[in-house]
Amino acid sequence: MGHPRKALRTTTVGAVSATLIAGSALGLAPTAQAADAIRFVDIAGDGGTPLKANVITPAGADGTRRYPLLVLPTSWGLPQIEYLAQAQKLANSGYVVVTYNVRGFWQSGGEIEVAGPPDTADASKVIDWALANTPADDRHIGMAGVSYGAGISLLTAAKDKRVKAVASLSGWADLIDSIYSGRTQHVQAGALLDGASLVTGRQSTEIRQIFDNFYASNLSKEQEMIDWGKKRSVATYVDQLNQNGAAVMMANAWGDTVFPPNQYADFYEKLTGPKRLEFRPGDHATAELTGLFGLPNDVWTDTERWFDHYLKGVDNGINREEPVRLKSRSTGGYEGYPDWKSVGATRKKIALTGTTTIHTNVDSGADGGIVFLSSILDQIAKAPPVASIPLLPRRWAAVWQSEKYTTAQRVRGTAKLHTTVTPTKESGTLVAYLYAVGPLGLGKLVSHAPYTFHGQTPGKPIGVDLELFSTAYDVPAGHRLALVVDTVDPLYIEHNPSGAQLTFSSPSNDPSYVSIPLREQ
Repeated sequence: MGHPRKALRTTTVGAVSATLIAGSALGLAPTAQAADAIRFVDIAGDGGTPLKANVITPAGADGTRRYPLLVLPTSWGLPQIEYLAQAQKLANSGYVVVTYNVRGFWQSGGEIEVAGPPDTADASKVIDWALANTPADDRHIGMAGVSYGAGISLLTAAKDKRVKAVASLSGWADLIDSIYSGRTQHVQAGALLDGASLVTGRQSTEIRQIFDNFYASNLSKEQEMIDWGKKRSVATYVDQLNQNGAAVMMANAWGDTVFPPNQYADFYEKLTGPKRLEFRPGDHATAELTGLFGLPNDVWTDTERWFDHYLKGVDNGINREEPVRLKSRSTGGYEGYPDWKSVGATRKKIALTGTTTIHTNVDSGADGGIVFLSSILDQIAKAPPVASIPLLPRRWAAVWQSEKYTTAQRVRGTAKLHTTVTPTKESGTLVAYLYAVGPLGLGKLVSHAPYTFHGQTPGKPIGVDLELFSTAYDVPAGHRLALVVDTVDPLYIEHNPSGAQLTFSSPSNDPSYVSIPLREQ
């Protein structure tokens, strides 16, 4: 069993508080420009819960015509002014835009439901209000949002047939696969969400208990937590969403430490209606951030194009473009693909030969970085977390390397680890890292992922299949790829009993390997 990182949680709460205060102050900038066109209203949500909202209508709207409606729920912990710059821009191009503060945060009533049924019911109530009180067209309704607003938008589209188009930006499709992937608590991400809600909202008794069980690694409550998360995941309702036929655009960052890209990509493949998937360098919501301040931004530009086509019927060509759009972390250009499975068109395996035993409970120096900071550095400066591969202590880290590549290797998609582990205890955690290693042995992090097991028989081998977080990274010619496995990473809660060891082997009848997805040369 792991233990809560109390110091980390305290630090994160402080950092979140400062960030929100600064972000809210900056967010006020567009208000003066848009003030004449904005109405601040109270909308009765589910059960009469008051929701603070902003309404912006196109200039010159006189009631003689109807306009497409866009509803934007706020992000987790952010106030209702969050979308003002984009809302004004969308209204100027002919939309009625209603943005509202989700229940439990800031001045809206109620308690935080974490995209539970009251939240989707609230969104439908906001649509009802807009149709009754604005020149909104009931045949052309869209929803969009960043982070929490993205998740609520997708869930609402699955439950309310009136929603014809969605832009889900830095959101989630599977909540459990986001913060509990590999059966491992993403503690920094959890602490970030917890801290923000403590500062800006009112937690319900239920969500407080969920967080406490999450930190405490309470396995007796694990299934309850999973069921709670599945109820709040649009992946659970994918058949309903497909039946409703909404056009779905999803955008995310490769380094999103709150909602990693894998769960979006998996969900995208299950959609049968009009769809688009975009991945860019960055961390949670950083790719969309400049657009919230009214600056040019690719994510928001594509969002408007998406709505223009599917709500207004504008022939802008977005429906004829390759629907999967990626930007490599190493280069500046966009790449288009017909579907997600085409992203990694070929695969190369790195054999994980031999038998290696590592001790647990000590961080080897191979890490996934720091929530937000590391991926933002990668986004801005192309500076991912690094480790000196030759200097990693083999007592605490298992290391395998490929040969030097004679040509550049363009890693695209999801690397997969297959190995055999023999533990000395019934529980354990391992973290796998994929590095691009230069001539001097300095490794730059390409991807990673955690994996936890419980209830195993000590001394009995177990098979491990682990998908690393999806990415797009170019490994230069003359470099290698290295797989490193250790047992401690500050991003996650680890479950290694004191003194435990893990032995990695490669049986002849079931060889161990890491499979690398590569763009077709």
